[in-house]
Amino acid sequence: MKAVVFERFGEPAEVLEVRDVPVPTPDPGQVRVRMIASPLNPSDLLFVRGQYGRLPRLPATPGFEGVGVVEAIGSGLLPWLRRGRRVAVLNGRGGNWQEFVVLSAKQVVPVPKDVPDEQAAMFFVNPASALVMIRHVLQVRPGAWLLQTAAGSALGRMIIRLGRQLRFRTINVVRRHEQVGELQQEGADAVICTADEPIEERVQALTQGEGVPYAVDAVGGATGSALIRSLGAGGRMLVYGTLAGEPISFDPRTLLVGQKSVEGFWLSEWAREQSALSMLRLFRQIGQLLRSGVLASRVAATYPLEEVRAAVQRAGAPGNSGKVLLQMSGS
Repeated sequence: MKAVVFERFGEPAEVLEVRDVPVPTPDPGQVRVRMIASPLNPSDLLFVRGQYGRLPRLPATPGFEGVGVVEAIGSGLLPWLRRGRRVAVLNGRGGNWQEFVVLSAKQVVPVPKDVPDEQAAMFFVNPASALVMIRHVLQVRPGAWLLQTAAGSALGRMIIRLGRQLRFRTINVVRRHEQVGELQQEGADAVICTADEPIEERVQALTQGEGVPYAVDAVGGATGSALIRSLGAGGRMLVYGTLAGEPISFDPRTLLVGQKSVEGFWLSEWAREQSALSMLRLFRQIGQLLRSGVLASRVAATYPLEEVRAAVQRAGAPGNSGKVLLQMSGS
């Protein structure tokens, strides 16, 4: 079979290559999935660069999520229940950028028939992160302000649409002028372009000097630091990404006055603490919100597996209006 492999950390377009490797065989409790498609998420690119929170043993294959069909199983009840099903493949260790992948039957989730392949491929990482941060961790109240960075990303747009669905207000930070109008069309209540104005001053004006009760940051550096200073009394901020590659810096008194807090959020760690029933409920919520378009992602381009280097260049380019997918096979 064909698999994307890298033997050293570095820029994805330079270190990734497509190789012929043996088709794996499932052990007891495992399934083999014929992969259909997998998205190129920022976490995948960080994984290849050696900048992700957990690093693989090299050589390695990227790909944390995707969609495929269970075509072979090991022994056990759960593998038997998954046989022949189209499933979302949740591969926390990476490995989905290949034609076949073997993993625990617990890591594949059947997806509804009316969810198309391209959306099923992106079923978990962004939709679950958006929904869990907003509803389960922060528990954002209707009418409240939420401030977010990387608002033009797929996840950022989902949070905007969740705001319209759940009736909270969003302040959205972007770097490029052309994203302002796009996010206003998505339903953003306010958009701050950092090329034009400081984050803190605009937030103070929008909130009548009170600051925001909730914030989520995927950037870090000076931008994430400005979000901390924009928190109001009792405000909470979740940090879920490090796109700037720079540390957050702030005066500790910023948190002491008003008893504010900054927390880290990593979806896979949150998920490990949940019961099977809680995760099943989460998957059902995601399915419903995918169908309604709230948690759907735009697709900017699709590439065959053999063109992975072109795909990662497109995924890392500024100005993408949607996700880039790798196509392994038909559904």
